[in-house]
Amino acid sequence: MTAFFNDVVGQLHARRQLLAMAASGRMPHALLLSGQKGNGKMPLALAMARYLCCSNPQAEDACGACPACKAFNRLMHPDIHFAFPIVKLKPGKEVVCNDYIDDWRQLLLKTGGYIDLPSWLDTMNAQNKQAQIFTKETDEIQRKLAFKPSMGNRKVMIIWLPEKMNAEAANKLLKLLEEPPLGTVFLLVSEEPEAVLGTIRSRTQTVIVPPLTTEDISATLQQRYLLPPADARQLAVRAHGDLLLALQELKKGDENTLFFTLFVNMMRLSYGRRLKEMKEWSEQVAALGREKQKSFLEYCQRMTRESFVHNFRLPELNAMNQQEEQFTDRFAPFVNTRNVMGIMAELERAQQHIEQNVNPKMVLFDLALQMIVLLKQ
Repeated sequence: MTAFFNDVVGQLHARRQLLAMAASGRMPHALLLSGQKGNGKMPLALAMARYLCCSNPQAEDACGACPACKAFNRLMHPDIHFAFPIVKLKPGKEVVCNDYIDDWRQLLLKTGGYIDLPSWLDTMNAQNKQAQIFTKETDEIQRKLAFKPSMGNRKVMIIWLPEKMNAEAANKLLKLLEEPPLGTVFLLVSEEPEAVLGTIRSRTQTVIVPPLTTEDISATLQQRYLLPPADARQLAVRAHGDLLLALQELKKGDENTLFFTLFVNMMRLSYGRRLKEMKEWSEQVAALGREKQKSFLEYCQRMTRESFVHNFRLPELNAMNQQEEQFTDRFAPFVNTRNVMGIMAELERAQQHIEQNVNPKMVLFDLALQMIVLLKQ
């Protein structure tokens, strides 16, 4: 992890906007970086924090060589602080972000800031606990910002997912934003800005970070992960501006191959009314476990949509790999205006039943039976 502006994927407009603020001499005391998951908000916040604390900032990035930049390389800069959602270690025991700071730094160093809440919950081993920014944390923020800067004339407080603050914590933060400590810049990084206290939003300057372009994601997959151009573009189209989703899909390559085989088998067996083999198929999928069954049904919904769109012969909308596209060439005519909504409804219903712990063998066999009727329409 290096966290320079040049490391951020795409987002040239947002980069220039942040650099212009820093260069203007009228840096706002609080920024709200908002946008969807996986678009690079947190890497932008990290790059901005480095730049603001750099002793020798250049026109388009931090110098990377001064003591402040070297300290930031390990996320150990004494004037850059973090607040983020956490879980209570034990019922009734107060916790603060410093209790998790080592895990937090390691996650950022590993990912370059491209993180989401599920990955952070896994890192914390949160299990089923709800993560929050607790009231005690705002006392910690106030304490950290009360000290004079150690390595320059600025302090930066990065608050990731401020929408996860409980009400009391949000009101305490509001008071800090109304009277910010001298030389402090707050960088709030939000995926749901509408869930942030309105009075907090009114005291920040919003920087809207758009979804990444297909071209930016595709180029990153080719340059950093050595993916062939055609495969990179297909993944990028499916990601809908979310680099994290593209990377998750990349890791799921073997799983997607299995799901493709299961999807093809379901459709072929159902169309052929081969009931005995359909029952064996349902038992095979039921053995995968509930989470994989849900993921498989999501895959089936995607393949159904892709098959329907394939009928319109618009290759620019294609988000399938070569194997999927070859099958769809033959299968697409069986997914049409008469049955596409019915197929999608049955897949969604099966997914809901799996989530509700209905017997998966019954759910999946029933799904295959419904396909017999729908594919004939």
